[in-house]
Amino acid sequence: MTAAGPAQASIVIPCHSERGWDALVGAVASALAQRPAPAEVVVVVDHNPRLYERARRELSGVTVLENRFPQGASGTRNTGAWHTTTPLVAFLDGDIKAGPQWLAQLVAPFEDPSVVGTGGAIAAAWHRSQPRWMPDELLWAVGASYAGMPVDTAPVRNVWSASMAVRRDVFTEVRGFREGFGKLGGRNRPEDTDLCLRMNATGGRWMYVPKAVVDHHVPAERSTFRFVLRRCYAEGRGKVQMAGLNQGSSSLGAERSYLTRTLPRALLRDVRGAIAPRDAGPPARGVHAARAATIVVAVAAAAVGGAAETIGARSRAEPGRRAHLPARLFAAAARRPLR
Repeated sequence: MTAAGPAQASIVIPCHSERGWDALVGAVASALAQRPAPAEVVVVVDHNPRLYERARRELSGVTVLENRFPQGASGTRNTGAWHTTTPLVAFLDGDIKAGPQWLAQLVAPFEDPSVVGTGGAIAAAWHRSQPRWMPDELLWAVGASYAGMPVDTAPVRNVWSASMAVRRDVFTEVRGFREGFGKLGGRNRPEDTDLCLRMNATGGRWMYVPKAVVDHHVPAERSTFRFVLRRCYAEGRGKVQMAGLNQGSSSLGAERSYLTRTLPRALLRDVRGAIAPRDAGPPARGVHAARAATIVVAVAAAAVGGAAETIGARSRAEPGRRAHLPARLFAAAARRPLR
């Protein structure tokens, strides 16, 4: 087997909107600044002719392609991956900046032939600051690594496509990201977790590499309580749908651990902080109370999303059966784009 290294990897950067142009320029610059350098950097535009022409005109040192599959994050990444020829393919989102050693850290575990993919830590780069009511255990809702994840390189069930590398032959074997399942407009489905599960099924394993850190820009509109709740609702729907595609609830072991261990510990911590004496030190009791309430409401939103998806799936399987009213109301709210 050829020794793993950045020269054996290409970087694919998906993008879809001109609103994120400045962030895309930063992501491309960080990809080109990797040392050692990658074999190729590929920018793939998701059905946006104006953005495609601008990228071709203004981005130098990269290959610019148009998504040749149906619209969505899955097809966009697949387009870039199928274009490349290197043994390893790395994915970096268009609103992320990577440090110069990101790729080298990310591909190092591939020296072990049993490793089929890796993922790095994602730090939230807040446009303003992290809301005081948001506990670190819920940072996944804004696309960042959360409290409770490994602090050293370790095997995991899944990583996130915002900062990911895959072994090409296994990625090809499972036909890449599942098209028609993923992020598109207001719909948010875990196409990266689905990919990890299918690649795991080949007998390989994924490694989480905390030292491969990237910064993920979190705009002000994603720092709101409303956004987090809608994101949790969408996650609940997505995970139920994903379980249906991957041998049922057995694919949700990580979620069960998160719900029965990580979040209860966080809730207990914040409840204790909320009732602690006033001179107990920061953060204030009100902050602890707000974080505890956020955890409870976030779990409830995810549960409602899961229930809505379950009811919707049964209704689709049984024509003429009407969805329950609350599920229809939440589903209507979820169709609004996540901003």
